[in-house]
Amino acid sequence: MSAIAAAPVQGRGAGFADRVRRMITANPSVVPTIASVVIFIGMIVYGEVAYGRIVQASTLSNLLINNAHVIVLAVALTFVIITGGIDLSVGSVIAVSSVAGVMLSNAGWNPVAVIVTMIAIGSVFGLVSGVLIRYFNVQPFIATLAMMFLGRGLASLLSTKPEQLPDDSAIRTLSDKIKIVDGPKVNDLVITPAVIIAIVVVLAAFFVLHRTRTGRTVYAIGGSENSALLMGLPVHRTKVLVYVISGSLAGLAAVLYTSRLGTAQNITGIGWELDAIAAAVIGGTVLTGAYGYVLGSVVGALVLGLMTVLITRDGGIPPEMTTIITGGILLVFVLLQRAVTRKRD
Repeated sequence: MSAIAAAPVQGRGAGFADRVRRMITANPSVVPTIASVVIFIGMIVYGEVAYGRIVQASTLSNLLINNAHVIVLAVALTFVIITGGIDLSVGSVIAVSSVAGVMLSNAGWNPVAVIVTMIAIGSVFGLVSGVLIRYFNVQPFIATLAMMFLGRGLASLLSTKPEQLPDDSAIRTLSDKIKIVDGPKVNDLVITPAVIIAIVVVLAAFFVLHRTRTGRTVYAIGGSENSALLMGLPVHRTKVLVYVISGSLAGLAAVLYTSRLGTAQNITGIGWELDAIAAAVIGGTVLTGAYGYVLGSVVGALVLGLMTVLITRDGGIPPEMTTIITGGILLVFVLLQRAVTRKRD
């Protein structure tokens, strides 16, 4: 009886493994994304065994709340990297957008107008980068590097000291906690409007990339821009649009981060563009373009966030190790991507 009952279970397990194997064979680019999911699960298991209180509602809540802006940035870089480009300006965009937003809020501007202005600042930076790349044939690295210096300089010109957002500002409500599940003691499942916004951004990006002509054009540009042009796809317009999307999402990330922290300064966002690139790459977005997944980038952002949590829980690991471990993980995924692209070729 037990052997008979075990047979269907084994059949289902073999069937699932066979489906995964066929999926990997048909599309080997999913391997880095699957690897990032496995690493994320492994980190959760390790953290629970080593430190405890990892698999609980409050940890998940804090992970999402503290990394909502990183998730939005990772989505922004996913669009750009899939086209074979790069955007180094997102960290500086966050600095100038957040400083300008706080100063406008202190000047008595309507909160909605402030939020729109912060996002619009990012859009302008993205538009300028896209125009430089499209119409002046400037390499994305150089164009966005120039915008990075411009953004940081403008942020310093606006203010060189921390600007405080008023406690009663409506922008702060984006970080107000909403209890979903009332758990024992402090183990509650909570979210914030900022987390909801990040989730909406992820879902919208997934729809655009996988269900629209614009998304197909983004992937086609990364595969071969000349081939995309021959197919009659709107390559030039889409390249500019991708950088506008990246800048706009950077402006939105500034809104989410400022609402949570309550302050802004000209040094905000230093290195965040590299964190966003790392999250996208760990999530399976191939740096040479044409392959990448928004949901994978989200997992990559959560891997980086969870790594910080585990290092903090350990207590004996220096915070500087976060950068070293991130570099090691990134190197592994770059090598994995290289193996995948060789197999694809």
